[in-house]
Amino acid sequence: MVDLLMNDLLGTPEILVGLFAFIGLLIQRKAASDVVSGTLKTILGFVILGAGAAVITGSLDQFSAMFNQAFNVDGVIPNNEAIVAVAQDAFGAETAMIMLFGMIVNIILARITPFSYIFLTGHHIMFMACMIAVILTTGGMTGVPMVALGSIILGSLMVLLPAMLQPYTREITQSDDIAVGHFGSFGYFVSGFLAKRIGDKSKSTEDIKVPKSLGFLRDTTVSVSLTMVILFVVVALFTGPAFIESEVSEGQNFLIFALMQGLTFAAGVYIILAGVRMLLGEIVPAFKGIADKIVPNAKPALDAPAVFPFANNAVIIGFLFSFIAGLGSMFILPLLGLAVIVPGLVPHFFTGAAAGVFGNATGGRVGAIVGAVANGVMISFLPALLLPLLGDLGFQNTTFGDADFGVIGLALGNLIMLVQSQWLYSLIILAILAGIFLLSWNRNKGKKNEEEKAA
Repeated sequence: MVDLLMNDLLGTPEILVGLFAFIGLLIQRKAASDVVSGTLKTILGFVILGAGAAVITGSLDQFSAMFNQAFNVDGVIPNNEAIVAVAQDAFGAETAMIMLFGMIVNIILARITPFSYIFLTGHHIMFMACMIAVILTTGGMTGVPMVALGSIILGSLMVLLPAMLQPYTREITQSDDIAVGHFGSFGYFVSGFLAKRIGDKSKSTEDIKVPKSLGFLRDTTVSVSLTMVILFVVVALFTGPAFIESEVSEGQNFLIFALMQGLTFAAGVYIILAGVRMLLGEIVPAFKGIADKIVPNAKPALDAPAVFPFANNAVIIGFLFSFIAGLGSMFILPLLGLAVIVPGLVPHFFTGAAAGVFGNATGGRVGAIVGAVANGVMISFLPALLLPLLGDLGFQNTTFGDADFGVIGLALGNLIMLVQSQWLYSLIILAILAGIFLLSWNRNKGKKNEEEKAA
């Protein structure tokens, strides 16, 4: 029963988000038909989102196999799902406990602090809980103290990181209704920060003038299709028909296979966008119940693709330039004595695309490019630096991929190596978190006072 509750029920993001919608609608005393409809549509939106992600992941896995064969690359491919699957045998119970109590800490902090964000990206909660469990256990912590400290760390991240991004998220959505709850936040923050200082947001990627003869490219589905078909065909030509037809395409002509995989990827993007629209259409109204009754003024912190519909061109630009930066980093890493991180298409697509959207919101076209490149470099170097801190898991052919896992993992892992006492380590972590909350709290008060004076 405990395993069912912690791993299956709360570990399933669709059900987790559906429960939040269900509770929110009940609190608002909606009619039974509205509760059923809103809950099911919220879950369906996430199911559609997951289906699109699965289509994209399958297509990108094929691309990675072709790319590795074509360019004879042997290295570590970051993949959150893979590393968590490896870790579950040894750290499954710890992961589940930190995840469950971390969510409770999230709700408590959202209620008693100004950072009223409820983190709804369930699979990322599980990924971060797993990494925290691995780092703390590798450092010698066990039992209740480890679960307690891990839960506080996780719950704090679930409110602090959306709050860190919110000024940029508002620029994207032109509202304050939603937040981004995804553990690629440091990459998005750096993207928005650099773009604001380098680019010009008046020159948006969405204002790119396309000649009438190429007007069809303004259709996101068409532009994604053409981009990915070209990428797949070019890599297929380098890979050659022998490998593709014998190892990847199950005998299908290698060029036809490349064409269909490019189109399959575009179909996945289309599915994701449809899921996001359905999810946002239901979760925001349903969330009002929780916001009004349990956590006043709370905002739902949603998965990164929630920002994709706000800048379709930036999604493509962000993905391409993040991947290019990953390719460049791949050749620099061994020169510095670090593991070779092969650019994984999945993290570069999702985080690169989101970084492009954040960069475009604060710095336009140049910002989208600069922000995506910064993200690509971060998700190449951070996993390489993190590998030695993951204990026995570091010898697996994969690692955590997104920026926050690298930043948080390096901070927790290096500190636990420096501080021998577990109690002292816990006190230092708690003091750091308390300091961050207080500094952010005071900063928010200062901004509000300035706004009131200006008004």
